[in-house]
Amino acid sequence: MARKLTEAAGNETFPHPQFTFPPEPAMSPAVSRAAVRPFLVAKDDEGVFRVTVRTTRYNSQGYPLVSAELLDEGFRTQTLAKAYVREQYSAEAGDIATK
Repeated sequence: MARKLTEAAGNETFPHPQFTFPPEPAMSPAVSRAAVRPFLVAKDDEGVFRVTVRTTRYNSQGYPLVSAELLDEGFRTQTLAKAYVREQYSAEAGDIATK
């Protein structure tokens, strides 16, 4: 068997023109590998801005597992919430997502 593969490898038509490779497994559209910003500032139902701290871990297949913790403190404005995150967590502007 190994001899036949070696002989075929030297042939310019290997692999056979009609040979097709199996299709690549499609990634589930529900799973995203996009990086998640570690802080989220969003307005809740009462109109108060709240900060969510998110941590990302990766499983053995490289898929992200995101844990989120909503902080108790509320802020009147989005600017105050962002300033709090920058001071308490030394976050940069690119680390804060808004919604």
